[in-house]
Amino acid sequence: MFRAIGAAAGRIALEVGGIVVMTGQVLRALVPPRIDRRELVRNLYKMGNRSVPIVVLTAFFAGGLMTIQTGPFVKKLGATSLAGWGAGYAVLREIGPILIALMFSGRVGANNTAELATMTVTEQLDGLRALAIDPVRFLVVPRVIAMIVMLVALTVIGDAVALVGAGVVGHVLLDIDRATIFHSFADNLKPYDFLHGVYKSFIFGGAVAIASCYFGVTVKGGAVGVGRAVNNAVVASAVSIMLLDFFITYLSA
Repeated sequence: MFRAIGAAAGRIALEVGGIVVMTGQVLRALVPPRIDRRELVRNLYKMGNRSVPIVVLTAFFAGGLMTIQTGPFVKKLGATSLAGWGAGYAVLREIGPILIALMFSGRVGANNTAELATMTVTEQLDGLRALAIDPVRFLVVPRVIAMIVMLVALTVIGDAVALVGAGVVGHVLLDIDRATIFHSFADNLKPYDFLHGVYKSFIFGGAVAIASCYFGVTVKGGAVGVGRAVNNAVVASAVSIMLLDFFITYLSA
């Protein structure tokens, strides 16, 4: 049992160390910031534009769900003016950034890992090195930047849609006037509540990007290794998001 625990701890330490090294390589490649613009634009479109429909759908019902959870209590207590605040506070600070980051990890992060892993097992990265092209600068850095930028943008869009969803569901299902809900948003939510979620999404985007790229470029074992790398990347991204959310919330409380 102790041998198994030690082996698992060693594997985790090895993966964490590799992710830290990958982070250092990305930061080093940004000095000076020579980025392939075509690769960056391609990744911005693939990772951002194509993720908008699923983010909008998820965010709308997430906002509505928060209203359903808080609505009956505020109506029972006669505090309907706080219905929008309860839903909006939860969405902007926690539910929005976390839920969208997890969706982003499952869709974009997994796809990015599979793409890089396939390039690795087919020796395309070795081909780039043979041509004196740094794979980190050429392939990884544009993906990291695109994921961070697009996750922040998707979080902003998702927050707006979630607030609309909260207002619509509150009016239709709980018979709370839309004006009451939106005045509750405006009167009780502060800019910092919105910014709190935005800088969380910035950090989450970096975590998802680094994890997905790391497992993609370090894959071993052919096609089976590609599947294992995708699974590891999704798990590592989800765990990173939850841990980072805890520490960010704790430090900013």
